[in-house]
Amino acid sequence: MSIEIGLEPLTPEAFAAFGDVLDTAGAPDKLINAGLCGRYHDRATLDFGPDGRAGISIFNAQPRSLPYRFDLMERHPEGSQAFIPMAAASFLVIVAEDEDGKPGRPRAFLSKPLQGINFHRGVWHGVLTPLEAPGIFAVVDRIGTTPNLEEIYLDSPYVVVQL
Repeated sequence: MSIEIGLEPLTPEAFAAFGDVLDTAGAPDKLINAGLCGRYHDRATLDFGPDGRAGISIFNAQPRSLPYRFDLMERHPEGSQAFIPMAAASFLVIVAEDEDGKPGRPRAFLSKPLQGINFHRGVWHGVLTPLEAPGIFAVVDRIGTTPNLEEIYLDSPYVVVQL
């Protein structure tokens, strides 16, 4: 039997415990390029640990649909991980608080087109879940020689539903 969770809008306030929302909401921090470009400056707390470095990868994930069933969560104990969509499409962002080394009850956020996110180090999250094709994302995360992925299968699956 699966447990339903409803979608929440992805806002900086609602997502703050898990990471950063990357978007162009509000006025830019400064205008550059002769006033033709708004710069939204330093929007994520990137963390690559003492033995890591920043890397940029490109992910191409298969789109999913609602209701979305999942039973796998992961986290990155050595560094943060940012997902920046390369298409104007929404995606699911599933996260959970840590409860004694395991994910607690998940929460599901729905991004707006052109919003990205940055998971803070050690945050439990679902896999990359685009809702439309193409599911292409630039991913900024830790590159290093130590393991930076912990996966866990949940005792009961969850289903994300539109409320």
